[in-house]
Amino acid sequence: MMPKGIETIIQVTIALLGAYATAFWFCLVVWTFRDIQKRTREVLVQILATLLVLLFNLPGLLLYTILRPPETLAEAYARSLEEESLMQDIEERRACPKCKYRIESDFMVCPTCGVQLKRSCLSCHRLLDLGWRNCPYCAASTEQLQLEPSGSPTV
Repeated sequence: MMPKGIETIIQVTIALLGAYATAFWFCLVVWTFRDIQKRTREVLVQILATLLVLLFNLPGLLLYTILRPPETLAEAYARSLEEESLMQDIEERRACPKCKYRIESDFMVCPTCGVQLKRSCLSCHRLLDLGWRNCPYCAASTEQLQLEPSGSPTV
């Protein structure tokens, strides 16, 4: 038989360890629930992941960390924004029709091969695409401006 004092110390130690294990288990369940909410909107998946850790404790947590979605919803949203931004950058890039050199939207000629990309409106001096028949800024007809032999264009 053990002395009464040692038996009490062992009982208190076991009770404290049990309380710690219970609190740790509860924290694992709460952490899993919060983590899966950040990773998916599927309610069934959230419930199953939480139950996995609730029922199987540490082995359930290990299974959850293996099976959980690799990125949070915020990370997936940020990645999709980044991809969309990159796609817009790619779409906005212009290239010379002759030499395929990268050009800016305000270039009149290609700096590499010299092909004419745009022309200046004789009335308002803004850049116009070569195929435009009218200036969208001052409404001058580009055909009239080109046909006018004198230095002053007619509108």
